[in-house]
Amino acid sequence: MEIREVELNETILDQLIRFSEDWTAEGSCYGYRPNTPSDIEGNRIFVSEEEGNIVGYLFGRSSKSTQMQSVMPEGTPVFEVEELYVAPERRSRGIGEKLFRFAEEAAAAEAEYMVLSTATKNWRAIFHFYIDELDMTFWSARLFKKIEK
Repeated sequence: MEIREVELNETILDQLIRFSEDWTAEGSCYGYRPNTPSDIEGNRIFVSEEEGNIVGYLFGRSSKSTQMQSVMPEGTPVFEVEELYVAPERRSRGIGEKLFRFAEEAAAAEAEYMVLSTATKNWRAIFHFYIDELDMTFWSARLFKKIEK
């Protein structure tokens, strides 16, 4: 397995869009929809490859924090993870962790924090992954309940 940062080209774009279509079909996240090129363009892209095939990706971008004063001063450099995805048949093999850690190391020169949001339906597993395995800290939650009439 090789983890590397890649430049966006048509081949990479097509693969990431196909993965996002698969992710949508899984139904594992609230409101997730397949990516369009504009969702991906302008991001730093990291991929995991096995035998020349992409099996997972992470993309995100650096910015300055806004409306995060409860955890960091306004304007702090952050790297926001937009998506982290591993093909279902390759999950639970450490690929997601390796992608995250590689991106973290790559972003360290320009960011003080890694941040992300999730809309997963399996919050227990995702919290275990991000908090227990990647040493992230829980910051906030937004919950919902449909009102039955």
